Amino acid sequence: MPGPEPTGRPSGGPYEWLHRGLALLSAGEAAAAATLLARAHAEEPGSTVVLEALARARYDSGDIPGAAEAFRDLAAARPADDYAHFGLGLSLSRLGRFGLAAEHLAMAHAMRPDRPEYADRLRQVRATIRARQSPENP
Repeated sequence: MPGPEPTGRPSGGPYEWLHRGLALLSAGEAAAAATLLARAHAEEPGSTVVLEALARARYDSGDIPGAAEAFRDLAAARPADDYAHFGLGLSLSRLGRFGLAAEHLAMAHAMRPDRPEYADRLRQVRATIRARQSPENP
């Protein structure tokens, strides 16, 4: 893998950065992938492929607010994308925004009822909402 150019800019262009970022993500190097994919996104802000990879990398690296932002942008750009809504719902639930998380998880589940992880996470978020509304948990 080529190193950075003397300017500090990675060698190649957004297409190469995307593929290197995906390879890093597959290798478990989510933070490094997020850095490279953020560069690719800055160069190609209209690419939803880059945006999806960036959202995944941010989530996997623990940058949940950044992941939520990227998944929100992805869902806005591709409203019929079940994965965008699922990722946004997961991110929002990790941020404690359970009501909005449930909306996006329900949308993902409605789009792809065959995905058990969508139904499972939606059930978990709805159970959390119910538990927080319970009189035993003021």
